[in-house]
Amino acid sequence: MNPLALGLRRGAIELRQILRSRKDLYTYLSTPLVFLGVSYWRSGTHGSGGGLTQLSLAGGIASTIFMFGLMTVPQFLFGDREDGTLLRLRGVPGAMTAYLVGKTLFVLATMAASIVLLLFGGALLLHAQLPQSPGQWLTLVWVLVLGIAAVVPMGAVVGSVLPPAREALALYMMPMVGLMFISGAFAPLRNLPAGVRDLASVFPLRWIAQGVRSALLPDGAKALEVSDSWQHLGTASMLAGWMLAGFLLAPRLLRRMARRESGSSLSEREQKRLAKTAY
Repeated sequence: MNPLALGLRRGAIELRQILRSRKDLYTYLSTPLVFLGVSYWRSGTHGSGGGLTQLSLAGGIASTIFMFGLMTVPQFLFGDREDGTLLRLRGVPGAMTAYLVGKTLFVLATMAASIVLLLFGGALLLHAQLPQSPGQWLTLVWVLVLGIAAVVPMGAVVGSVLPPAREALALYMMPMVGLMFISGAFAPLRNLPAGVRDLASVFPLRWIAQGVRSALLPDGAKALEVSDSWQHLGTASMLAGWMLAGFLLAPRLLRRMARRESGSSLSEREQKRLAKTAY
């Protein structure tokens, strides 16, 4: 069969498995659920609405995309390396393409569900406002599409170059969490030192967050941004650049990672894991 058709079937099977498991479903939706719960608790019995709620919701949406793309996607690859999935796919023609298509479908569906939950959960619980005009809805859609397309392939790149060890994945998460705090997702970027702003501007989270704010906040709120504007052209350019880099690098690095997998390396990792468990 065509690898694209096989990949779509694989992704649909994974989605059905998630829907049948309450534990897995909660795992993948836990980030937006926790965010909504904490935001509701901070706002009191009733959501306060207003600018602070809108800023918080925009930051939650941007951070969810960032965390899923650059943290959860590498975890997928780590798990599939550990259980031998990639090793089994290596010798099957078109299997790696089908694997990537299936994972892409799964990630897109899961992220779409998280974003819808944040938007309408925020409107219901926090009295946050949804985009007020067709132009803002259009802005929200293209920012989310470009943002997802920018971070997911880069997550695959990261997952393909990390060593096959849980410690490496844990160490990688530390700078990613730090990056979330300096990218202006939950605090005004203009209050940070210029060097920190320049560093954050290299990464996609800063631009995703600013783009989502432009869709959820009134036009006058752009005075809170560093350049007193929404910088839609800059946002599109930066996210498109990350997207192109990711789609160029990810397939090559994933194929190289799969070629390096072998039965002996898988067995060695399993023995090390069992030895650690024994102690």
